[in-house]
This record gives sequence, structure tokens and C-alpha cells, in this order.
Amino acid sequence: MAVQALYFSERDGQEMALKNPDKMLFTNKADADARDRMLELSEEIMVFLQSRVEGLSDDLAEQCALSIAQEKDLFQKALKKPSLLNASREDSE
Repeated sequence: MAVQALYFSERDGQEMALKNPDKMLFTNKADADARDRMLELSEEIMVFLQSRVEGLSDDLAEQCALSIAQEKDLFQKALKKPSLLNASREDSE
């Protein structure tokens, strides 16, 4: 019987990671660290959005922040070329 180490972000928590192993369990530390950094960015974006958008619900702020954090590379490129934000969406339709 082989033993395999699995990693998860502490921000997700072990219980949540076990419920969603495809997205939250990793076979190497680097991938788990990358998820942790993405979640940290998401938390900061959520606080930013809540302070700037009056009446934004916690759930909606969290969903928006997570989407932005997951697509941070796209957003970085879009700072130079805004049309990139919707280019992939238009191509897939």
C-alpha cells in the first residue's frame, strides 16, 4: 500500500477540502500555496469592494472577489488591453 501526501489551504480548512477534493486538495505544496495566495487576494478584494460599493451584500462581494482573484492574470493583462476581459467569452459563444 502506497502513502500519498495531500495538501490543502488552511483558509479552505480540512473539512471543506475533503468535501471538494478536485478543487481544494493538491498533491504538492506549491499548488496548495498558490490556492492560499489566491484566497488571500480574494479576501482583500472583498474588503475593498465592500468599502467602495454601498449596499453590496457579503455573499455577492465574496463571489465577485473570488472571481476576480481566480482571473488575476487576465485582469493584469486587461489593464493594458481592456477588451481582453470579454474576448474569451465572446469567442466561446
